[in-house]
Amino acid sequence: MKRITFIIFIVLGTIALKAQEADTSWKVNSDISLMMSQSSFSNWSAGGENSLTLNGYFNFYAGYLKGRVKWENMLALAYGQTKTGDFKFRKNEDKIDFASIYGLRTNDDSKWYYTAAFNFKSQFASGYDYPDGVDSTKVKISNFLAPAYTSIGLGMEYRPYDYMSFYISPITARWIIVNDQDLADAGAFGVEPAHIDATTGKKVHGEKVKFEFGAYFRFIFAKQLTKGIKFSTKLELYSNYLENPQNIDVNWDNMFDFTINSWLTANFGWQLVYDDDTPILLGDGTAGPRTQFRQVLGIGLAYKVSNRK
Repeated sequence: MKRITFIIFIVLGTIALKAQEADTSWKVNSDISLMMSQSSFSNWSAGGENSLTLNGYFNFYAGYLKGRVKWENMLALAYGQTKTGDFKFRKNEDKIDFASIYGLRTNDDSKWYYTAAFNFKSQFASGYDYPDGVDSTKVKISNFLAPAYTSIGLGMEYRPYDYMSFYISPITARWIIVNDQDLADAGAFGVEPAHIDATTGKKVHGEKVKFEFGAYFRFIFAKQLTKGIKFSTKLELYSNYLENPQNIDVNWDNMFDFTINSWLTANFGWQLVYDDDTPILLGDGTAGPRTQFRQVLGIGLAYKVSNRK
């Protein structure tokens, strides 16, 4: 199952590269980066714990633009682990994000497109909570395809510049997938939890899929600010018409990429998430949807490929 993402990448890459050989309307590029941070202490009077963090990032883009037709495909993968002191390695980064957007320009001179969009998000590996801070008490809270978010929508995109996009869809179907029966039974990520059938007295497993239908908005900005600095941001908002439409799901990704030379790079990023279907358990035992925040900083090696004709 975990090979699905790589199969998507290989298929898209092959199609795009083959098409580009015969059609200059294709633009294809990708970049890979490996980030590391490390600290070590020996007889250090101020104290401190040894730590090691490793992160890998892969981004792929294949875009087609000819006449009034535009088709863009974007794949972003990330995975990382960190080790602190005597603890085992723990996951600190995990992302699969694939989007395919097909647009038809409203007229030859317009910056508006009639648009159909597909999106898939998940992660590679299991995620754990450590209520007592130690490895022996870890509790699984996520897994591959648990959750996964798949959406299909129709809407309009406004593209004032190549590096800026506004997309609004009042008609978007979304499926929340929890392909882990233990998590599904617990009702994780908003799916229907397990229950005891009142007639038979038998346990009925939790549902693995929840369907939503609502409105979706996405803003993308990705621009080379200077020769060595690129900034990208993606803001996504979703309102489920079928349940609490006033509670807006938010996903906001931001990243600064610093190019030091052709091989050495650094990045600084942060992500803000609010999901009304994901309760967060606090130390006092209370749980509920809360604003989630994540920040990353790294330096490492990078390799970029661009096949633009």
